[in-house]
Amino acid sequence: MLDEAVETKFYDWRHWSYSQQREPAGDWTTWLFMGGRGCGKTRTGAEWVRQLANDRVSPIALVGETMNEALAIMVRGESGIFAVCPEEERPKLRGHQLIWKNGVEATLMSASDPDRFRGPQFAAAWCDEVAKWPDAEAAWDQLQFGLRLGDRPRQLATTTPRPIALLRRLLADPKTVTSHMKTNDNHAHLAPDFMEAVVGRYRGSILGRQELDGELIEDMPGALWQRGMFRRFEGGEIRRILVAVDPPVTGHERSDACGIIVAGRVGDGAVVLEDRTVRQVAPLDWARRAVAAYEAHGADAIVVEVNQGGDLVQALIAQVDGKVPVRPVRANRGKWLRAEPVAALYGRGLVRHVDGLTELEDEMCAFGMDGRSDGHSPDRVDALVWAVTELLLNESEPRVRRL
Repeated sequence: MLDEAVETKFYDWRHWSYSQQREPAGDWTTWLFMGGRGCGKTRTGAEWVRQLANDRVSPIALVGETMNEALAIMVRGESGIFAVCPEEERPKLRGHQLIWKNGVEATLMSASDPDRFRGPQFAAAWCDEVAKWPDAEAAWDQLQFGLRLGDRPRQLATTTPRPIALLRRLLADPKTVTSHMKTNDNHAHLAPDFMEAVVGRYRGSILGRQELDGELIEDMPGALWQRGMFRRFEGGEIRRILVAVDPPVTGHERSDACGIIVAGRVGDGAVVLEDRTVRQVAPLDWARRAVAAYEAHGADAIVVEVNQGGDLVQALIAQVDGKVPVRPVRANRGKWLRAEPVAALYGRGLVRHVDGLTELEDEMCAFGMDGRSDGHSPDRVDALVWAVTELLLNESEPRVRRL
């Protein structure tokens, strides 16, 4: 009797599932479940199909990137349909079809062959890892033509997101309901070594935000920086460290932020070590923050733009610590023109980032030709450009005119 009770609890999805993994209420056509690696996407899909089968919704399409993945992951995987069904409920596999005892049928299909979607009709579909499908829009569109049986045809798309056109379409569709889960949300069911070695390593990075947090990371067309240009710093001797400051004109609540970036020279390239940008502080407060960054990193100097403040900017830093070397620089070209050679260094893989620079990277990727970033002053970008310019470009190709 105890074994039966344990088995009943083991297969009770309502007991184990998180709220994000349960079918949403409402009149939707597509349930888009975006999540990080190991967050339970496959289990969610398999349990949803199990419920459909219990409700006698049939036939069902099971669409993977390839036929092998559909079979190995969606059906036979550790969190697949076979694993979530108790033995008396488990369907039989006959060729590319699953058949339940109550007559419900599901057909395995490959998104890599969209023409195979022509002809079959379905009442529901589970589409796994749609962001990996090689011709995602073509496969999805062909599936929609066949999703026309029953009182309420609907589909679940489970995926780790990537910035593809299909995901943008689904997110913009009013008939789509979206759920999100991070890898860390499911940590209780993941190996501790995985959480420490993988999640710990990539947490906060662009790759980690996409693969672990399930964020859809977009690139802006024509931007100087794209997400794929950010490379992780993996160590090396740092020979020279600078703190670069792009100070605001004023210090009230509507002022621009004070960009403060710490970067160092490593071999032929540079590494961005910290972003200490601060907003809505008095001038002396940002000066203290810049000096604190200088001391914390054992920096060689503070590089500070003096277009707006002139000698006052240098005087503020001297007021905090008169022994700190200050390199004043003045912008004599537009923000975009100053940033172009620095972005080119990123393109060559010469500038790397430590983890945790999310706000800086977001601002870089939103930086436009108008010199703004999402409509705001790109204070982090400005400070970054001064730092990298001073570290890598001034010796052979001066971009900064000192006062």
